Amino acid sequence: MNIELNEELKLVQEDTENVLNDYFDSIEFPQDGIFVLGCSTSEISGAWMGTNSSLNIGRIIINTLSNFLIPRHIHLAVQGCQHINRALLVERKVAEQNNLEIVSVVPAMHAGGGAQVAAYTKMNDPVEVEHISAFGGIDIGGTEIGMHIKFVQVPIHTRHHHIGAANVVFLSSRPKLIGGSRAMYSFTEDNTDDYVLENSHQYN
Repeated sequence: MNIELNEELKLVQEDTENVLNDYFDSIEFPQDGIFVLGCSTSEISGAWMGTNSSLNIGRIIINTLSNFLIPRHIHLAVQGCQHINRALLVERKVAEQNNLEIVSVVPAMHAGGGAQVAAYTKMNDPVEVEHISAFGGIDIGGTEIGMHIKFVQVPIHTRHHHIGAANVVFLSSRPKLIGGSRAMYSFTEDNTDDYVLENSHQYN
């Protein structure tokens, strides 16, 4: 949907483009990965979270983010507010391909939020899911997306870190480092060395 941009919305769009450019210049996001958006449109406009939801701000965020994700073949998941248990809106095919549990709820401005409502009207076949383990995402305004990012979460520091009045935090992720004293974390010629271990009856 086309939106007539006033000065406030133009600034929101510009801020969003700036932070996203910083993020995607900093990391390599996998194709077919899932990107979580947590967004308080109230915080963007300078109000307390949940008190001044804006559909137009939500649309600007969704449209601008889509322009970054679609060419990179990244799937969007939009986190709702606590009033729907922070469920996430995704395309049905994303839910099915990733074996995500679909739940029965649809977003509203004060139970889901402006960004979720905007995404719902833009997606082809949107559904809500309860949990996701996504590769990374953006938290606009302190919405707490960490519960939906897989371990280990890695904060990504960007040069720009505000959209409107809202603070912005990005997350990426990396695989856990696991194992004991014999574990190795890069593959070199040492990995192929075959030798007799001293005290090999002991388990380390």
